[in-house]
Amino acid sequence: MSQIKVVLWDIDGTLLNFEVAETCAIRQGFAQFHLGLCTDEMLQEYSRINRTYWQRLERGEITKPQVLEGRFREFFGNHGLDQSVVAEFNAAYQINLGDTVCFQPHALEVIQALRGRVGQYAATNGTKIAQSRKLAKSGLDRLLDGVFISEDIGAEKPSPEFFAAVWRVLKDVQPDEVLIVGDSLTSDIQGGNNAGIRCCWYNHHNARNTKKLRIDYEITDLAQILEIVMPQT
Repeated sequence: MSQIKVVLWDIDGTLLNFEVAETCAIRQGFAQFHLGLCTDEMLQEYSRINRTYWQRLERGEITKPQVLEGRFREFFGNHGLDQSVVAEFNAAYQINLGDTVCFQPHALEVIQALRGRVGQYAATNGTKIAQSRKLAKSGLDRLLDGVFISEDIGAEKPSPEFFAAVWRVLKDVQPDEVLIVGDSLTSDIQGGNNAGIRCCWYNHHNARNTKKLRIDYEITDLAQILEIVMPQT
């Protein structure tokens, strides 16, 4: 098997703890728009709604704008909140989300250890405004060799169109020399399968692979990436 030359990193849920950022951003929004208390139960409900919208986007059923506002319209409607502020709430949420940075365990150390040894790129479906702020605030924009944001590309993971943009940059790299690392089966691993690259599932929640996808590596700790990318000889 060829040596890995490039690692494509998912951001939310892989390098950065999305759950922490989401909680902070939602609660900040509730305070900004005077919407009252956002309970833990409400946050859990929103997270479920949010996941279903992103999964529909990955399947090509809805558009990104329909995700961004539709999830809040449904959530607000469930709790009798003022839906006239949904667009403004989402805009504020993107900024709040981008300003909350919490690395997953060992993420920063692994990125630093691999710097200069392999190419490292972010590959994300998150919004440009949130991701740009996160990457700058975390320092990842200076540590990584490049960033692929679906909003810039005009296509989402797992679509072949997203990875076509990757290949336009990685011109001299073969598919089996590229590893995608992500926590999402439907986005990262499905996308990696579609692109014919090696796939590493960051399964830190100990979920089951219900999609029958090809998974070349399954890890629960990002430190394990070092053994995959730089095996001891």
